[in-house]
Amino acid sequence: MTTADLSATELLAGYRTGEISPVQATRDALDRIEAHDGTVNAYCLVDADSALSSAKDAEARWQSGEPIGPLDGVPTSIKDMFLTVGWPTRKGSRTISPDGPFEVDGPPVARVRAAGAVLLGKNTTPELAWKGVTDSPLTGVTTNPWDPSLTAGGSSGGSASAVGLGMGPLSLGTDAGGSVRIPAAFTGTVAHKPTYGRIAHWPGSAFGTLAHPGPMTRTVADAALLHDVVAQPDHRDPWALDVPRESAVQRLAGGAQGLRIGFSPTLGYAEVDPEVAALVAAAVEVFSRSLGATVETADPGFADPIEPFETLWFAAAAKSLEPIGAEARRSMDPSLVEIAERGARTSALDYLGAMAVRNELGTLMGAFHDEYDLLLTPTVPITAFDGGREVPQGWPNPRWTSWTPFTYPFNMTQQPALSVPCGFTAAGLPVGLQVVGPRHADATVLAAAHAYQEATEHHRRRPALLR
Repeated sequence: MTTADLSATELLAGYRTGEISPVQATRDALDRIEAHDGTVNAYCLVDADSALSSAKDAEARWQSGEPIGPLDGVPTSIKDMFLTVGWPTRKGSRTISPDGPFEVDGPPVARVRAAGAVLLGKNTTPELAWKGVTDSPLTGVTTNPWDPSLTAGGSSGGSASAVGLGMGPLSLGTDAGGSVRIPAAFTGTVAHKPTYGRIAHWPGSAFGTLAHPGPMTRTVADAALLHDVVAQPDHRDPWALDVPRESAVQRLAGGAQGLRIGFSPTLGYAEVDPEVAALVAAAVEVFSRSLGATVETADPGFADPIEPFETLWFAAAAKSLEPIGAEARRSMDPSLVEIAERGARTSALDYLGAMAVRNELGTLMGAFHDEYDLLLTPTVPITAFDGGREVPQGWPNPRWTSWTPFTYPFNMTQQPALSVPCGFTAAGLPVGLQVVGPRHADATVLAAAHAYQEATEHHRRRPALLR
């Protein structure tokens, strides 16, 4: 085992005692990238020289007993949707110039940099982060550590694949319809979509108030650590919330004891693969049997909001492509162009109707959480499928939204939602459990998921590429 197999929390403990150095950890992460990124395509940019320079600075600070922040010396990657000083942000698109200058960090990047993180590079994304798998005309197909013929999910698939293979224990992703949780479920990693506004984001996403930045890690403890660093306001984001009332890391010790939890196996409308359903049901039993929670089967009581979600989604895609002419669009993902053209035909009345459904969902979930502290569901009803496809072979619907019915509703309601590994199918593919909380209850979601992870061993299993 190398330090690439350690969590950020474990690395920091080693830095404190002097048993591990940031330079060693960074070299091991870069070695892991060198060994496996050619297989999975998780990075679109790696800056080894800058990373090692930052690691040497961090090592000197630890040796003098003066770390500059809670991530000092921790190798970290950034989804290529965030502005990053010194690096292009091309968002998986040939239509975005690689020419600089690159002089501004987006708010989450600025926070991790100030906390001392060693920035390794940028992770692949589908073009403009528009779909639930990761492939783009610019960077090609990103695949899965458990089977490189399969998708890593998306749109933060590069981050999930990187984290899952030890190419840095921390990554920043974005989620507007499931984009951190889908790849976490498919790769056996952890991802947290926080309450909307909890992590400041600028420039604002074309997907508007559906889009949440979020931490991507191998452990919930690391997700809480990264959440505490980036969950800060920034004046550039007019929707940003104030500083959280409690530290997610400190709340972890509270676990799930005494929580009232509703378990919805299907949300009342989804079809779930039988193996996925069985693994999720077994995970839910852990909360009542071992963690001191009270669990009841309970559906929130809404119909599948896929049509209003797609109305919002396709209109946002249209806005993203508005300044891009017909000639440049020929170099883009054809399916993105297709949904943008469909979104351009959306009327204001249709858009406002979708927003009305969204508001109703938020009210309904607020009432649900008057009775239940948390909601548990599968993260995704299927396992990873062939890479380079938007939907599985033979799937009856051509759009990615048709196979992820558990994720996008909670972007519409702006609630915190986390995916944690809950087992493996007979074929050895990971399955995720989704933990959803009321708005502003990020620390409770993280604490309950951490308690589950501490009671199980799924996160300790390593992908086939590392065995």
